[in-house]
Amino acid sequence: MGDPKKSRKCYVSPVRPWDRHRLERDNQLVIAYGLRNKRELWRFQNILRKYRRVARDLLGKINLPGKEGEIAKAKAQAVIKKLQKYGVLQENSTLDDVLSLTVENFLERRLQTVVFRQGLAKTIKQARQMIVHGHIEVDGRKVTSPSFIVLKDLEKKVGIRVKENA
Repeated sequence: MGDPKKSRKCYVSPVRPWDRHRLERDNQLVIAYGLRNKRELWRFQNILRKYRRVARDLLGKINLPGKEGEIAKAKAQAVIKKLQKYGVLQENSTLDDVLSLTVENFLERRLQTVVFRQGLAKTIKQARQMIVHGHIEVDGRKVTSPSFIVLKDLEKKVGIRVKENA
């Protein structure tokens, strides 16, 4: 009866809600990437925060002797490989590169941004509308979520969906 897994927030709201510099920076990002509200931005900031925290922890453990150091190296390679799959990191990246990531790196991987950058839409808002209305497909499948993270190998498979006449 009902979903057994509890739904939780995927974002953390700012500690200082009325900080002028943060508000100005957030507004610029919301406008530049066509986000609907600040919650979408906070979600990606939370994703970035998670990977940076993991990288910091692993940097401290990677030089430990014995099995702990080997496990930390394996986890570090897994994190780097995952971020490379997302297209956020380049090849031959290190954990230091994970620490230098910004929220813009993740916002560039959103389907809405990819559609706009590829020239399938004239504006970032039109890209969002085309996605929500079901006119965009990724790898032959209709995707209606503008915040869908486009993997690096799927980037070339984003296109306009051709409707069949019924």
